[in-house]
Amino acid sequence: MLHDVVLVTDPLEAGLLAPEPGQAVRIGLVVPTSGTLGLLAPSALNCAVLAAAELNAAGGILDRPVELVLIDGGRPPAEVAAEVSGLARARALSAVVGTHASDVRVAVARAIGGRLPYVYTPPYEGGERTPGVFLLGETPRRQLRPALDRLVPGRARRWLLLGNDYVWPRRMHALAREQLARAGARVVGERLVPRGAGDEAALVDLVSASRADAVLLSLVGSDLVRFNRAFAASPASARVARVCGALEENGLLGAGGDGTGELYASMGYFAALATEEALAFGERYTARFGVDAPVLNAHGQGAYDGVRLLHALALAAGTLDVAVVDAVAEGTRVQGGRGSFVMRDRHAQQPVYLARADGLDFDVIDRR
Repeated sequence: MLHDVVLVTDPLEAGLLAPEPGQAVRIGLVVPTSGTLGLLAPSALNCAVLAAAELNAAGGILDRPVELVLIDGGRPPAEVAAEVSGLARARALSAVVGTHASDVRVAVARAIGGRLPYVYTPPYEGGERTPGVFLLGETPRRQLRPALDRLVPGRARRWLLLGNDYVWPRRMHALAREQLARAGARVVGERLVPRGAGDEAALVDLVSASRADAVLLSLVGSDLVRFNRAFAASPASARVARVCGALEENGLLGAGGDGTGELYASMGYFAALATEEALAFGERYTARFGVDAPVLNAHGQGAYDGVRLLHALALAAGTLDVAVVDAVAEGTRVQGGRGSFVMRDRHAQQPVYLARADGLDFDVIDRR
């Protein structure tokens, strides 16, 4: 790794050696390095480093170099929130970028209480209104629409809802029930399981017993990987469509790929996205980290955009003070990894893509 970005991997060190005022903009990068979402960390870290390096080469944020502090977001929410809050109190952070589960976001937002700008990058359940919190990810209503429009008419009338038991899957399932009912489809069952505690064989049996035409999967991380690997080996895999709101390239590789033609993902970015901006982003990523680097995916690209958004907000506000940043955030335009986007009501306005798994890759088949 090139030495143009200071990366602090020990939060204790970050608290003890906080930069002097005006010396650096230090961003807390909250990503899971443990737990069911730990597979997200390598690419998210690389992408955040890439964004920081590019900004530093152009003068940094507010004419100060950007530094990163890695915080494990895969631990229990209260533990993560306490660590972030402690670093904020020690003035060891200027801002936070989070690529992690929504229950951690709720705890972190409450703990920092609007003291720091906080950019949350993955798809989430919607409704976040905490001062100083900015959202890059897609909400369930937008994620569900392209998949349901494609699959429900004339084909997928019976749906099973299967996810982990926390705030994002619960909201995803609630909105799915509404949209499926309006489309004339039925929900024939639902199961929520604790993260890391699912029995994939039992869940595969549940799908078969339900006689579902399609499954909405709100499992995340390694739980989603294990289920998709097990389901692809079952007789139902060729006839039951699976729609995922959190499946990206790491998860597809972890499952060994998929050749059924019935595995779909709805996300804001895929490495196969062939826009000019996305291709250029991929080239810069490969140039820095090499062809064997962790695969690009939506969560990594979100971490890149999170750092870029902080720069755009600071540029517009002339400060990272939350009250001032909130006042100027509306309409702020950002040049992200997949293209330019604008902030409305503290949410990024960007397209959603529907992709279908084809072996170890995704084919992007729709854009909304």
